[in-house]
Amino acid sequence: MSVPQTKAERRRLLIGYGVGDLGINLYFISTMTYLMYFYTDVYGLSAAAAGLLMLVARVIDAITDPIMGMIAERTQTKSGRMRPYILYGALPLGVISVLTFTAVDGDATFKLWWAYSTYILFGLLYTVVSIPYAALTASLSLDSDERTRFTTVRMAGAFSGGFIVSVGTLPLVGLFEDPATGFTWVMTGFAVLASVFLWITWRETEETPAPQTRHPLSIELSLKAVFQNPPLAIVIVLFCCGMLSFTVRQGTTAYYFIYCVQRPDLISAFFTFTLAVMLCGLIGVPRLAESLGKARAIVAGGVLTIIGCTGLWLTPFDAVMPIFLWGALINLGATPIAVLGWAMIPDTVEYAQLRHGVRADGAIFSFASFFQKLAKGVGGAAIGFTLSLAGYVANADQPASAVAAIHFMMTLVPIGIVVIMIIAALMHRLDRRQHDEILAQLADQNRTGAPAAGRG
Repeated sequence: MSVPQTKAERRRLLIGYGVGDLGINLYFISTMTYLMYFYTDVYGLSAAAAGLLMLVARVIDAITDPIMGMIAERTQTKSGRMRPYILYGALPLGVISVLTFTAVDGDATFKLWWAYSTYILFGLLYTVVSIPYAALTASLSLDSDERTRFTTVRMAGAFSGGFIVSVGTLPLVGLFEDPATGFTWVMTGFAVLASVFLWITWRETEETPAPQTRHPLSIELSLKAVFQNPPLAIVIVLFCCGMLSFTVRQGTTAYYFIYCVQRPDLISAFFTFTLAVMLCGLIGVPRLAESLGKARAIVAGGVLTIIGCTGLWLTPFDAVMPIFLWGALINLGATPIAVLGWAMIPDTVEYAQLRHGVRADGAIFSFASFFQKLAKGVGGAAIGFTLSLAGYVANADQPASAVAAIHFMMTLVPIGIVVIMIIAALMHRLDRRQHDEILAQLADQNRTGAPAAGRG
C-alpha cells in the first residue's frame, strides 16, 4: 500500500492509527497493573486464586487468538478485512472491562465464578479487537522503515494510554469512599474513552489490496506461514521476554511501594516520572533503529534495563530519588522492544509470503499476540504464586519473606528475562536489506506471474 502523499493526509493517518492503541492500552495496562491488586486487596481473592485465573485465561487465548487471526484474514467486506472488528468490537469490549473491575457481593465461590467469567470474556473480546488492529499495520505500508514510524506513533498512543492508567487510576479511585466503587467508575470512564478512540481508528484508516499471492489461503498454509517462519519465531521470543519483564515489573510496582518502600502515596508519582521518560525515549527509537538496525536497538535497550534493575536492587527502600532514577532507566531501556517488536512482525509477513505463496497476516499477528498475552498471563500468575508462597497477606504488615519476594520480582527477575531477550535479538537476521530483497522478489513475481525464488 502506498501511504498518503501530502503531509496532512499522512499525519491524519498516523494519528488516526495511533489513537487506537491509546484506547486499547486503557484496557491492557489497567488489567496488567491493577487487576491483580484489585482481586487481592479490593475484591478479596487469594493471591494464588488470582494468579491461577490469570494463567487459565491465557490458556484459553491459545485457542481463541489463532482462530481470530485466521477469521480476520479471510474476512471480505467493503470496509476491509480488519477494520470491521475494530468498529463493532469496541462497545462490547468496553462493557465487559467495566464488569471485570466490578466487585459483586456473594460467597467465595460466587465471587470466584464472577472473576473467571468476566475476565475470560474480557480476554475474548479483547482478542476480537486487538488482533485485527495489530494486523492492520501490515496494510498501511510495505516499507520497513515506514512501518517503524507507524509503529512508533502507535506506541506513542499505547504509552499515552498506559500513562493515563498508571498515573490516574489510584488518585481517581481515591475520590470514592469505597475502592470497589471507585475502580468500577474509573473503568467506565476508560471504556468510554477507549471506544471513541477505536472508532476514530476505524474512520481514519483504510485498507488497500496487498501484493498478490500464489495460492488460496488455506488453514494449512496459514499454519505454515507461522510455524515455518524462523524470523517470526525469534520475534515471538523477543515479544515474550519484553512483555514478561514489563508485566512482572508493572504488576509488582504497587506492592513494592506499599510494602517495601512503605510509601503508597508515591505510586502515581513514580509512574508519572518513569512513563514520561519512556515517552521521551520513544522519539529516538526510529533513528536508533535506522542507525543500529532493529535487533541491535533492542539489545541496547536491554543493556540499559539490566543496569537499571541492578541499581534498583542495590538501592535501600528509603532512598526515594535513586529509586525513581533507576526506574526511569529501566523504562527507557524497555522502549525499543515495545516499539520494534511490533514493527518487526509485518516484515515476517512478506517473508512467509515469499516462502509459502500466501499472505497470512492475520494468523501471524494472532500467534504473536497470543504469545505476548501468554507472557502477560505467566507474569501475572508468577506474581500471585510468588506472593502466596512468600506468605503475603493483603492489607497487613508483611513478613520479611514477602517483602524480599516483592523486591526480587521488581529487580532481579527482569534481569534474567532480558538476558534471554538479548540473546534472541543477536540471532535475528531479517534486517532492512533482506526485507527489501524480499519485496523486490515479490514485485517481480507479481509482474511475471511466476513464483520468485524464495528462501528455503
